[in-house]
Amino acid sequence: MKILIINGPNLNLLGVREPGIYGSSSFEQYLPQLQQRYPDIDIEYYQSNVEGELINKMQEVGFSYDGIVLNAGAYTHTSIALHDCIRSLKAPVIEVHISNVHQREEFRHHSMISAACRGVICGFGLDSYRLAISALTENEE
Repeated sequence: MKILIINGPNLNLLGVREPGIYGSSSFEQYLPQLQQRYPDIDIEYYQSNVEGELINKMQEVGFSYDGIVLNAGAYTHTSIALHDCIRSLKAPVIEVHISNVHQREEFRHHSMISAACRGVICGFGLDSYRLAISALTENEE
C-alpha cells in the first residue's frame, strides 16, 4: 500500500509557527513515527506553499497510490481548484487539520474541499495524520 501525505502552505513551519496551536514538532520529526507504526505501508511526504504544485502532485500520484492525506492549510478555505482535482482522482483523499478549525476564526469554519474528500479529521494535533492513515487502511474500497 502507498499513501502520500501532502501539506500545504506554511506547514513547512510546523514546530516554530504558533506552537500553541500547531505544537512544537516539525512534520519531518513526526513522519518517522508514522512510518515505524505502519511498516507495511509506503508513506511518502510532500509539502508546497504553491497551490498549483499541490494539484500537480495529486494528479501525479492520484491514479497509482492507494490514498492521499491532505492538509491543504489555508487553501482549504479558498480553493475550488483543489476541490476539482480531488474529485478527478482515483485515490481516496482524507482532509486533515492539526487544529480544530471549528474553534478558530469564522473563515476557517468552511472547507472548499471537504465535499470532495472521503472524510475529514481535525483537532487531534499531528495525530490527525495517523487517524487518516488508519481510516485509509481500514476502509479500503
